[in-house]
Amino acid sequence: MLLAATLLANASSLAQQTPRPAPTREAQAEEHWKVSLAFYDYILPDEDGYAGLSLFADRGPLHLEARYNYEDLRTGSLWIGRNFSAGKKLVLDITPMLGGVFGRTTGIAPGCNASLTYKRLELSISNEYVFDTGDSSRSFYYSWPQLTYSLTDWFVVGLAAQHTKAFRTALDTQRGFLVGFSHKKTDFRAYIFNVGVSDPSAILEIGWSF
Repeated sequence: MLLAATLLANASSLAQQTPRPAPTREAQAEEHWKVSLAFYDYILPDEDGYAGLSLFADRGPLHLEARYNYEDLRTGSLWIGRNFSAGKKLVLDITPMLGGVFGRTTGIAPGCNASLTYKRLELSISNEYVFDTGDSSRSFYYSWPQLTYSLTDWFVVGLAAQHTKAFRTALDTQRGFLVGFSHKKTDFRAYIFNVGVSDPSAILEIGWSF
């Protein structure tokens, strides 16, 4: 009995002294928040432009968003979703979300952000359907698909489209192109829509990551 107790005590002491393995990169990523802020300046033909804001926060699978002047003018929205990712060379990222919309438009909005990336090529879409709780006839679908190619680590070009309620043009869906630059934790993108089809509109976007 004395020998067994001694061996048990020694084993317990060794277990306490054995160092724990360092956390993996995936575990470390889940312990920290990734936050980014984006500012949008909408330049519209024959009407006053306006500004919009979006705030994104991710911690592991948890995704949070706050937006203003996005679904509609003088309208905000709050979102919660879950991040999923699959693949190594061909990477699929998808985030189903549920949002609450309030302001000039009030409602509930299921949505989804998704992207498919292969090397320097990326196809992505942000879309949602807003169920207007005040007037069901005002419910609408919003989408922002784009296809981009990174010529360098800091320069990107691509095609984009949008279907929005925040402003109206001669086309229900605006189509155009984009160019973007990045430096450290700052990104800038310029979008031009409807060139050669109707009066063009533009969106200037600047974003910061923290």
